[in-house]
Amino acid sequence: MKFILLLFFFSLFSIQQIFSATITTTKFLKDDEPNITSSSGSFEMGFFSPGNSKNRYLGIWYKNISVTTVVWVANRESPLTTTNSGTLKVIKPGRLVIMNSTDHIIWSTNASRSAQDPVAKLLDSGNLVVKDAGGDDKNGNFLWQSFDYPTDTLLPGMKIGWNFVTGKEVYLSSWKNEEDPAPGDYTYHCDRSGYPQNILKKGENVIYRSGPWNGLRFSGATSSRESPFYTFGVFSTKTEVYFTYTLLAGVITRFVLNQNGALQRWTWGDRNKDWALYLSLPTDNCDTYKLCGGYGSCNSFNSPVCGCLDKFVPKHDEDWRKADWSSGCVRRTELNCVKGDVFLKYSKVKLPDTRNSLFNVTMNLEECKRICLRNCSCMAYSNLDLRNGGSGCLLWFEDLLDIRQLLNEGQDIYIRMAASELASQDKSNGHKRKLLSLIIPLSAGVILVILSLVICIRRRKIASDKKKGCWRFNGNYKMDYHNGNHSEELELPLFDLSTIVKSTNNFSAVSKIGEGGYGPVYKGVLEQGQEIAVKRLSRTSTQGQDEFKNEVMYIVKLQHRNLVKILGCCIEGEEKMLIYEYMPNGSLDSFIFDDTGSRVLDWPKRFHIINGIARGLMYLHQDSQLRIIHRDLKANNILLDNDMNPKISDFGIARSCEDDEFGAKTHRVVGTYGYLSPEYAVHGVYSVKSDVFSYGVLVLEIMSGKRNRRFSHPDHSLNLIGHAWKLYKKGRSMELVGDFPVDVRSTPEVIRSIHVGLLCVQHSPEDRPSMSSVVMMLNNGVLPPAKQPGFFIETNAPDNEFSSSQYSHSTGNEITITTLDAR
Repeated sequence: MKFILLLFFFSLFSIQQIFSATITTTKFLKDDEPNITSSSGSFEMGFFSPGNSKNRYLGIWYKNISVTTVVWVANRESPLTTTNSGTLKVIKPGRLVIMNSTDHIIWSTNASRSAQDPVAKLLDSGNLVVKDAGGDDKNGNFLWQSFDYPTDTLLPGMKIGWNFVTGKEVYLSSWKNEEDPAPGDYTYHCDRSGYPQNILKKGENVIYRSGPWNGLRFSGATSSRESPFYTFGVFSTKTEVYFTYTLLAGVITRFVLNQNGALQRWTWGDRNKDWALYLSLPTDNCDTYKLCGGYGSCNSFNSPVCGCLDKFVPKHDEDWRKADWSSGCVRRTELNCVKGDVFLKYSKVKLPDTRNSLFNVTMNLEECKRICLRNCSCMAYSNLDLRNGGSGCLLWFEDLLDIRQLLNEGQDIYIRMAASELASQDKSNGHKRKLLSLIIPLSAGVILVILSLVICIRRRKIASDKKKGCWRFNGNYKMDYHNGNHSEELELPLFDLSTIVKSTNNFSAVSKIGEGGYGPVYKGVLEQGQEIAVKRLSRTSTQGQDEFKNEVMYIVKLQHRNLVKILGCCIEGEEKMLIYEYMPNGSLDSFIFDDTGSRVLDWPKRFHIINGIARGLMYLHQDSQLRIIHRDLKANNILLDNDMNPKISDFGIARSCEDDEFGAKTHRVVGTYGYLSPEYAVHGVYSVKSDVFSYGVLVLEIMSGKRNRRFSHPDHSLNLIGHAWKLYKKGRSMELVGDFPVDVRSTPEVIRSIHVGLLCVQHSPEDRPSMSSVVMMLNNGVLPPAKQPGFFIETNAPDNEFSSSQYSHSTGNEITITTLDAR
């Protein structure tokens, strides 16, 4: 009897479980009733409202996870506008519909065929399917499935790609924002035009490319690491091509395209009861699609990151000098197919864009070479598959785009070159072998004698130059600057003093547009109508002499769209002047700290300026010939051109540092207090992270329209950093925003920018992001929580210098600093 009762209750439980996951033509899912759960309890389906939105959506989320994580949304473009008004039904011949309170259909599925008794079932995979009640849960029996209509999340077993029979594409699309699951700006595709590869798009523009699938991984994708708990790949048959992944272990993982355009894999941690980020794409600047143009190669370990492939040269030198690499590179020797071309091997690269490629899976590499050689339009070839020693043939017929150099992974590619390049390569190798054969017989003693003579002559020349004052100008307008053991020849056009005097109306008061520690600044107009800015070294400024040399040494080498451009100099007698391009909109401080000017800068303009400054700093820290620390980044050192493009200026106290140098120490702290990092202001230690701190202060000033130093608030005496931190901790960052127009749709972007600013002013330099990370974080990716800033500053402190004689300054904006209490 007990056995029969147990069997009866077990049957009831099983029936309840089956019904709990199933919707029929008579059993509906209503907004005000219990949700549907998959048979094993992995997933749950019901109506929900994202964030603070009052709209209602039908969605699927994880059942047994404490953090509500929605993985699919049905009516993402057709929300229900009132609570408890939605009903999900199955209707014949096999359609799912959502009806509102007036029984109007606001969302429905299509049906490839009809069913006599259609039902909808939520499977343990998270897939919502429509099938005949008598059919099993195999894919071939489904009339419709949610896996064919993903939103922003790819679950295990789900595919993105193309069905060649139906012509249907399945792809991921981001949410608009955290409160609106409608399709956003970003989409992620398995591209079939050419050899398959995955691409990330913003609108119609490709912004990231995985590289082609090579049988083991995506070509050169630095984050495509092997995992112990899942495997992934691109698969192609006669009927479809798709990307998918499969679990190898009992772990919960999901692949998401977030609203900021970041592709992220998350795994659930039972110990922490939270999601952990496993990988994120794009990873760095070199993941930016075709950053270096055709035949350019990106290497994130180089500075600048873009260079031309060997035996290629920049197509437009001037653009490359300005860090605009989009025009790419060209062969230094033109092809001549009639006389015969050759192929040169390039190793450890991410293979170029394959959207205009041809491929054959049966050919070997030698056959591939013969095919390419016979076609004058074929620019390169490579293996398709790296497994088992390599197989298949991949051919490119246009410029090679989006190549990056890798350290350990990557593939070999064979690029078409003029036959003379092979001859020159052989000749060069022959010269090297001949030189080596001559050097080897020399004794070590002879070599040491030669080296000693060279060093001796060089030291005497440097000593002689020092006696002459270190700076020399010759008729070719070149300047030799010697600094310790460092000597360089810098080109800089010279202006006649009479030309500058005439252009500035004899340095009249009307022409004067500014003043700094260096000296006065004047606006001038040359005879041809070109407007210039003239920085005139004050004859009484000993500090200005050093800044003059420093400015020339650095700014001559720096060419970037977000750095001010130097046109030349004027040196006659006691007069020393630097000539710059004129910025008609003046400095940033005249806009953000002025009531009238502030209204001119709406949010898009401010965000453009914030991004531009970040790109300029990233160039200084990473992509320029030298690694430059500016040390005086502030609002009045940001100049604005006609189009409000920001230009970083004033390199008088800038310093260079080695690639592996985290920080240097000085007993003379220079810069502007209020922008100085705590480790620099207090201990004299500066690094690239000091500039990051200054940038963070600048971002908060742009967002608020208030000066960090002079900020006041009726509820406390904290400076702007402290005020922003208080609001951030309370989730009220929007209250920091100043009196300028902000569209409600830009709110997430505004909050993100404030968050990035606070990340930059964190107390520890190690916690602050690099500027390359800042550039990415401003526009996409998950932001880590901000830690408390370096210090609070009492805004009622007097405007004077530090009393200690070991500190000095270059401007008059000094303040008193007190440490931040942990509160």
